[in-house]
Amino acid sequence: MDTRPGRGAEGVASGAGRRGWFTAFLRRVHFLAGLLVGPFILVAAVSGGLYALTPVIERVVYSHELTATSSLPGMPLADQIEAAEAYVDSGATPVAVRPAPEPGATTRVMFADDTLPESTTRAIFVDPATTEVRGDLPVYGTSGALPVRHWISDLHRSLHLGALGRWYSELAASWLGIVALAGLGLWIGRFVRSRRGRRDLLRPNRSHRGYRRLSGWHSAVGIWVVLGALFLSATGITWSTFAGANVTDLRAAIGGGTPSLDTSLEGAAAHGGDHAEHLGGSPSAPAGAANPPTFDAVLAIAKRINVDSGDVEIRPPAAPGTAWVVQEIHRSFPTEVDAVAIDGATMEVVDRVDFATFPLLAKLSRWGIDLHMGSMFGLPNQVALFALAVGIAALVVLGYAMWWKRRPTRGFAAAPARGALRGAPWWGVGTVLVVAVLIGSVLPMVGYPLAAFVVLDVLLGWWGRRAAVRRVTGAGLSSGPGASSRSRSSAR
Repeated sequence: MDTRPGRGAEGVASGAGRRGWFTAFLRRVHFLAGLLVGPFILVAAVSGGLYALTPVIERVVYSHELTATSSLPGMPLADQIEAAEAYVDSGATPVAVRPAPEPGATTRVMFADDTLPESTTRAIFVDPATTEVRGDLPVYGTSGALPVRHWISDLHRSLHLGALGRWYSELAASWLGIVALAGLGLWIGRFVRSRRGRRDLLRPNRSHRGYRRLSGWHSAVGIWVVLGALFLSATGITWSTFAGANVTDLRAAIGGGTPSLDTSLEGAAAHGGDHAEHLGGSPSAPAGAANPPTFDAVLAIAKRINVDSGDVEIRPPAAPGTAWVVQEIHRSFPTEVDAVAIDGATMEVVDRVDFATFPLLAKLSRWGIDLHMGSMFGLPNQVALFALAVGIAALVVLGYAMWWKRRPTRGFAAAPARGALRGAPWWGVGTVLVVAVLIGSVLPMVGYPLAAFVVLDVLLGWWGRRAAVRRVTGAGLSSGPGASSRSRSSAR
């Protein structure tokens, strides 16, 4: 028997704790973060799964508005816009037009409406072949979401609570990645240690019962969805309130920002601009005003420059001294988001942006967002996102079921042992703390709470150790020689 100081049972326990400190830390983070943030992740998963199916839902619910009566060649945009203006009958001019992307689809003519929420326009759906008005609906943002999709999108993004609700989605997106990474670390540790049960970590063992059955399903489902969960976390953060702005600034600082189209006309006539191309507008070409024939004219010019997609949006000048914009809005693969700015008075191209020239980070950001929203690859991606959302929701439910199964007869189940970092070397604690702070500088709702957890766990471990020493010291004093003689005296 080794009788050297610190090498008895206590020393062995201390050595084991030092070797397994990181696993204990991951287990505690996975448990507590999952327990506290689980409801937010569950809501985000359910609403996100519904959002993945909204393109199909839209085609069913709004089939009348989205479908033309025939597939005959369309009338000029001017005629379609005039029909929409006559229907609105307010003297307003369109703020954007989306020509029918394919035969059998309708054209959207969009108007500003002060009675609608911010970033929402009133869309008139026109049959291109007959100029018949097929519908009148509000549409939201650059995605052109119709009411059902917008309602589900707002639920997913903010729980319909406005700016305050955005904190929920940032919390869910941020901590989904942390919980997934911690769970992945625990799974890898079990896989390495296990020799006979590795197959059970990839698919649940149906012979298991009770807690082991729940744990088996949790582990198996988790490893199949972990990469998707990390992807959704990373791409979801780009829309968040705090971290999203930091990510955008970071991308711009390293040359990965998304190029923007310059619509200013100042100096365009005098200098021609870096991208100026005079295309010889005909004498009858409209002179810059947002009248219906101008839409046809600028679209024809854009098609000769870089616009070759059927999914296009045409926007008149947003303010005096700015250009018309024709932009591709095709977000499935291959991505087509080229754009061109045109001086409506001279029919001169003053700027252009081509997706092919985007920096790699900008392209990856674009593809990541489109994959997250289900627009990339169409229906197969939407089905995959729905299945992924179901898997993440199942993990949350299984996690709570495991917690409930292990609860004592009364009260709640305890978390993994407090003071997970007690046996860690100083450099291990310091590394975790530094990494957490660095993460917090970009992802404040992840890094700073994680750093606080590390500090709290170390302090609780230190306090628990001092309390244990005091208890042992007190017990030793009460059982010493003096105590024995007092006991004998008392007995006499």
